[in-house]
Order: sequence, then structure tokens, then C-alpha cells
Amino acid sequence: MNFSSKLLEDAVGEFSKLPGVGQKTALRLVLHLLNKEQEEVEHFGNAIIRLRKEIKHCNICHNISDHNVCEICTGNKRDKEIICVVEDTRDVMAVENTSQYFGVYHVLGGLISPMDGIGPSDLFIDSLVQRVATTPVKEVILALSATMEGDTTLFYLYKRLKDFQIPITTIARGIAFGGELEYADEITLGRSIVTRVPYETSIIR
Repeated sequence: MNFSSKLLEDAVGEFSKLPGVGQKTALRLVLHLLNKEQEEVEHFGNAIIRLRKEIKHCNICHNISDHNVCEICTGNKRDKEIICVVEDTRDVMAVENTSQYFGVYHVLGGLISPMDGIGPSDLFIDSLVQRVATTPVKEVILALSATMEGDTTLFYLYKRLKDFQIPITTIARGIAFGGELEYADEITLGRSIVTRVPYETSIIR
């Protein structure tokens, strides 16, 4: 792609580094910004810079937050004794959008994937075990994507948590195998949360 400006080329190059954004889409986005007022573009840029500089991760659940402890963990209407374990913040948002869950979360920060060099020590698994060991917990829901990596992580978590003698459940398989949680429609995901089953039962099946 030939550019009439090095500044334009550099901007397109940065946008095209975003997931799912090719050069043509990046060019369209950059030209869109060029047609905006300078104040709007500065506001856009500052929002991204502030996000990167000021964003925090909750000290309890590791979800993205504006504060050291997120609003879900501090919410008075949340059941602190039910923990829903998810891969990342996108899955927290997906479950929240169902309006079917009122407990708290634990964000792992990924899934176990030996092919990608991601092991248990790379995820927030030890802090989950510590959380279950030191705070009152009456159920842990393993809400991970129905993929090979998701199932590997489910099994590992079950082995780490089963000796605590608390119910360990997993979402019902309304989600097709190979499907990621964030792309499930709200009704299907909501029903999967409500009709969750003991993890041991899912292994037998």
C-alpha cells in the first residue's frame, strides 16, 4: 500500500496491529479520525493513554477495575460465597450481561495451554486456591470456554479444589464444544449458568 504521508503510514501501521484490523480497515479508521475536530481526536488519544496508565486489576478477583478492589467485589448485593471462575474480563462482562448471576468472580488471566507455553503458574490459580482456603465459600462455578484448553484448565482446577469439600460446578453445555464464552448469546449463557451441574457429573458424561 502506497502512502502519501509518512505520518499517515505510521498511524495505519499502529492501527493494523490491533486484532482483526487489516491495513484497509486501519486506513479507513485513520482517515475517519483525520476528518474529526482536533479536540475529538485528542480526547480519543487521551482516553487510550489514561486507560494504559491508570487501569488497575482488582486485588481480590483480578478483574479490570478503576480501583484496587472492583465494584463487584465490594457490592453489597453480591453473594461473596459463590465464586465464578472465568478466563478473562470479557467473560465477566458476558456473564454479567445475562443478569442471571449474583455472586463474585475470579479471573484467571488465561487458560492452561502447553502448546502456547502457558502453564498453571502463569495464571491466577494459586490466588484462587488461597481465596477458597481463607474465606467462606459455598460454591465454585467453573465457567470456562468449551475448548481443549478450557477443559484442561477445568480438570486442573478441580484437582486443586476438590479437597476443600465444597460444591464445584461447571456451566451446562449449552455452549457448543469449541465455542468461547464471550461469543455465546446471553440467553444460552444465562441458562448455562442457571442449570450448572457438579463438575464430577460432567466428567462421567
